[in-house]
Amino acid sequence: MRCVRIGPVIGLISQLMLLVALDATVGLSGVGWVVGVATGVLTNAVLALALAHHGTDALGPANRVTLARATLVGGVAALVANSFGRSASVTLLVLLAAAALLLDAADGWVARRTEATSLGARFDMEVDAFLILVLSVYVTPSVGAWVLAIGAARYTYYAAGWLLPWLRATVVPPRYWCKVVAAIQGIVLTIAAADVLPRNAMVIALAASLALLAESFGQEVWWLSHHRDLAPVRSSMGRQRAARIASPVITVMAGLLVWFALVAPNETTDLTPLAFARIPIEGLLLVALILVLPQRARRLTTPIVGIALGLLTILKILDMGFFAALGRPFHPVIDWAYFGSAVGVLGDSIGRRDAIITLVAVAVLCLALLVLLPLAVRRVTRLVDRHRGTSIRAVTALGVVWIVCAAFGLQLVGGAPVASTSAATLAVGRVSQVRTDIRDEQRFAKLAGADPFHDTPGDALLTSLRGKDVIVAVVESYGRVAVQDSAFAARVDAVLDSGTKRLRAAGFSAQSAYLTSPTYGGISWLAHSTLQSGLWIDNQLRYNNLLASNRFTLTRAFKRAGWRTVDYVPSNTRDWPEGKLFYDYDKIYDARNMGYAGPKFSYSTMPDQYTLSAFQRNELAQPDHPPVMGEIDLTSSHTPWTPIPHLIDWSTVGDGSVFDPMPHQGQSPGEVWPDPGRVRAAYGRSVEYSLNSLIGFVQSSHDDNLVLVVYGDHQPAAIVSGRGASHQVPITIIAHDPAVLKRIAGWGWQDGMRPGPDAPIWRMDAFRDRFLIAYGPRRAATLPAPAARR
Repeated sequence: MRCVRIGPVIGLISQLMLLVALDATVGLSGVGWVVGVATGVLTNAVLALALAHHGTDALGPANRVTLARATLVGGVAALVANSFGRSASVTLLVLLAAAALLLDAADGWVARRTEATSLGARFDMEVDAFLILVLSVYVTPSVGAWVLAIGAARYTYYAAGWLLPWLRATVVPPRYWCKVVAAIQGIVLTIAAADVLPRNAMVIALAASLALLAESFGQEVWWLSHHRDLAPVRSSMGRQRAARIASPVITVMAGLLVWFALVAPNETTDLTPLAFARIPIEGLLLVALILVLPQRARRLTTPIVGIALGLLTILKILDMGFFAALGRPFHPVIDWAYFGSAVGVLGDSIGRRDAIITLVAVAVLCLALLVLLPLAVRRVTRLVDRHRGTSIRAVTALGVVWIVCAAFGLQLVGGAPVASTSAATLAVGRVSQVRTDIRDEQRFAKLAGADPFHDTPGDALLTSLRGKDVIVAVVESYGRVAVQDSAFAARVDAVLDSGTKRLRAAGFSAQSAYLTSPTYGGISWLAHSTLQSGLWIDNQLRYNNLLASNRFTLTRAFKRAGWRTVDYVPSNTRDWPEGKLFYDYDKIYDARNMGYAGPKFSYSTMPDQYTLSAFQRNELAQPDHPPVMGEIDLTSSHTPWTPIPHLIDWSTVGDGSVFDPMPHQGQSPGEVWPDPGRVRAAYGRSVEYSLNSLIGFVQSSHDDNLVLVVYGDHQPAAIVSGRGASHQVPITIIAHDPAVLKRIAGWGWQDGMRPGPDAPIWRMDAFRDRFLIAYGPRRAATLPAPAARR
């Protein structure tokens, strides 16, 4: 009878207890729990296999100390994973890492005074290597991706051994220097994690540490390359024994992978341990199918099921990203076009190099899932086939439990049903979404062609705005959360209230309300085109079809009525032919032709103050200029919302070189984004800056013929606006001439720049028609305000 190896069991229990303690003190996210549990399971499973391989059940004193260190390192790994979605628990992380390093010294002391074994030496080395890896991952965002070379060194060396068998020799003479170098890596990385040294000093210390590590591995590789004849060759018997030991572990891992594919949620906020404590009906049906099908049919079915589960898991990963950024799931038909812009935003947020690393990691993960899940399903199939009786009893019992739980609607804490159908529901729902998206494309073509304003002559358009310079200003990510129900709303509201008074002192008045945007968290061009066209453009297919149509836009209306039309898009760095072909702008200004000589601020190629100053200089300041209609994108409030410039005297803006020192005076995205609280604060400051820039521009323009339509394109991402936030954005019309606002008196909008909680809410596609009617040749009857829609 095989003995139970109690050490790994105690180790796993200890790991779970530590994770519970961490969750109770600092709170662990779903990712933190998954990484912590996975670390504990893998560590103790491998330890159990190693004990079996060495023919022993006892750990020994030194190995018990090493197991305690491994448990602490598992806690560090959970905290590091936790730090990517919320504020890092730096103090606790450093304390656990420091305790693991201290125990490393105790481990050596105990080993030297008791019976040291090759198992103990290898166990100690792997725990050291894993601690170094997780610490390097934590330090990378603040120092740079090159630090990952420290953590990856041991695993790169191990992988190279499969290509170069002589690297796997076990006869390398022990070198105390190797232990010293390993200890230096852990100490330096822990100090870097604590962030107690100046950055330059920390970079130098880490670089020196990496150099020592390279020297240590270099010496070992050099020695092995000159003593290849000493490399042992494993006997076939040894390989067979290793295979027997590894087989149960691989089977368990295969089952867990299939289980993950079936029950894993598609939102990161739902990624908790309880999400996996469910019974998937799809898993029961899979086992039943294996039991019923003949062997030949199983061979055909297994890879198909595995690939389907791989695609389903990839879909869930994509959903997680889309829910976090855009507040909705991934649509297979329409969302592929967004990846190019998403890559650009990611690069602006975390740096191009780190963005590339992230994308490569995601691509490798997706490929791995498509390879591993078919293999995992095949292994589960073989297990069920070998144990048919046990499998029949198990699937019958679990099926009865599933039926009972489904009948009574039993749920786990948080509302997740025990009887899970999530995989089938997701797959069916997404297939249905594909059909809906395809049919929607056909319906939209009819909507785009039915336009009551298309043939309106120019002398019957915008007659009450004749002689006015009209600006449509789009404030990036300016959502309802900026003015209501948030920690930063009070500061933004103060800017709006102060702006109302400042504009009133300059002779301007304002009225405000809300629009419901067709997008959320990003994809700004959907909102721009919706407001311009009077059509609901909520996906890329609709946008592409709109650009191919002859739809009458606000820009075309102004141009037909005699205005000069211009567009200021500082985020554009390449030609945009649709601006002239569809929107019919006379002139498009972008990052290349606005004369800006200053620095870039993450995504924003130039500060909003410079964009507005350039518009004033190029258009409004020209003598005897015709009336101008300009759409101006204010991008300083675009994610990642940091660093933010500060306002300067308008007369000193010049070519923008005055802004040179400002990016270094603010926080970088790498410093802000690990902490959601900092992200929200940065967002609030960016909106304050954009609004203050706009208010200052109106004050300094001294243009009594100025009319502005100021609106937000969408709410910020869920990290700021919260899960399930509305799609509502503020909109304000500002004018010096009282007659301009009198024309919209029937709209019921509120006075001032700040819309209150009970301000009217329109769908964004309703604005074009109401605007053209209000400012047409005669006062039109008041139209009913359309209902809000998320």
